[in-house]
Amino acid sequence: MLTVRHLTKSYRSAQELVAVLRGVDLDIAAGESVALTGESGSGKSTLLHLIAGLDEADSGAIQLGEITITGLTDSARAALRRHRLGLVFQQFNLIPSLSVADNLAFQSRISGKHDAAWQSELIERLGLGALLKRYPEQLSGGQQQRVAIGRALASKPLLLLADEPTGNLDEDTADEVLKLARDLVARTGCGFLMVTHSVRLAATLDRHVHLHAGLIA
Repeated sequence: MLTVRHLTKSYRSAQELVAVLRGVDLDIAAGESVALTGESGSGKSTLLHLIAGLDEADSGAIQLGEITITGLTDSARAALRRHRLGLVFQQFNLIPSLSVADNLAFQSRISGKHDAAWQSELIERLGLGALLKRYPEQLSGGQQQRVAIGRALASKPLLLLADEPTGNLDEDTADEVLKLARDLVARTGCGFLMVTHSVRLAATLDRHVHLHAGLIA
């Protein structure tokens, strides 16, 4: 479902070219959950951003289903994020002016893939029924992250990408939120790639890969 081949990315820093990714290869099957760990600065977020089409690789190829992400225009990558990808970040990134109900429906509505029955199932599975009229500032961190996961999965993406999604949560809440994410990923059959610094959380996913010196170990 996701194929990454020979991916490279460098950045210029103080007139020096720093190689972050040196030829990354990665495969994720439909319905598979994969944890990505690595030292700080190893390129974990860079890899996630390249897969999401938020940045361009120097060389190599990224294939999502039948679509080759590398080489797409900015507008085509934006369309890919709307229709094929779900994104969850550490900072939640909910829209402050929208209620929980409207935040949940936002992604699926702009992608034209809103499914009322699936929305209702997400609300029930994520335990958000009593919170639908609240706004993000009225929610705990764990509640906000559950809304963010529901929003990302509402359009039934091919791939869910999560960058340290439990980094701002206490351990018990992190475990609860990640279990919900795993269950919903299994329910939809989408792939799941999660960047995490926690080896303990990484061990709960189907597979654990480690990024070191710009390569998947």
